[in-house]
Amino acid sequence: MANSAPHLATAITKHQHLTPLAGRSSGPGINAVWAAINLAGSAALLIAGRQRSRRWDADLPAFETGYLAFAAWMMLSERLLAPNWDRRGKA
Repeated sequence: MANSAPHLATAITKHQHLTPLAGRSSGPGINAVWAAINLAGSAALLIAGRQRSRRWDADLPAFETGYLAFAAWMMLSERLLAPNWDRRGKA
């Protein structure tokens, strides 16, 4: 679910952002599709988890930890590797 946020924001702002579908040349449309795939996958996982338990509170710490780890990884990879920037320094 966390991975859908940057791709959805990129699609709305009409920028490019790296995806597994089209690499560095992923435009707004591809990012919208990737965000939808991420949302659908996370919804399926949440529904499957909900069927085994009616309470969310036991799963929330794991969800939050995963979300924060993903956010930290994104921040560091953008800072150190710059996967969404071309070699001339433009976004």
